[in-house]
Amino acid sequence: MGFRGSAILNLDSKGRMAVPARYRDALAEQADGRLVITADPSKCLLLYPAPEWGPIEEKLNSVSSFNPQLRAYQRVVVGYAEDVEMDSAGRILLSPELRAFAGLDKRVVMIGQGKKFEIWDELGWQRQCDVALQYSSDGMPAELEGFSL
Repeated sequence: MGFRGSAILNLDSKGRMAVPARYRDALAEQADGRLVITADPSKCLLLYPAPEWGPIEEKLNSVSSFNPQLRAYQRVVVGYAEDVEMDSAGRILLSPELRAFAGLDKRVVMIGQGKKFEIWDELGWQRQCDVALQYSSDGMPAELEGFSL
């Protein structure tokens, strides 16, 4: 099952976020509640079931450290990666470092992206939507030529 859909959520005073009920069972089944959360250079967080993260981390760690662009990406994505577990209430704790990186305060948006989730500050997500609307009015990229919804 691929993750899709969005949910607007609140962080509690400790930085915990309740995973929406519609995703909890799948995450418990796929990963026994074990997840990896990391930073994305676009200033959001990425949340993976632990088994999905393993091959990604292996690939990132196998790239040449001589390419400065790849090394910078690796530093952010692997450097911020943290193991987290859903608690009995289906919540996960977002560390202060990850919350600061993504500018997360109280309201966040969790977006299903197939094998992972993106977690955005609510205003940051709205800006991403505005950019997507601008792109669509400028015409679709060549990779999506002939694609229709």
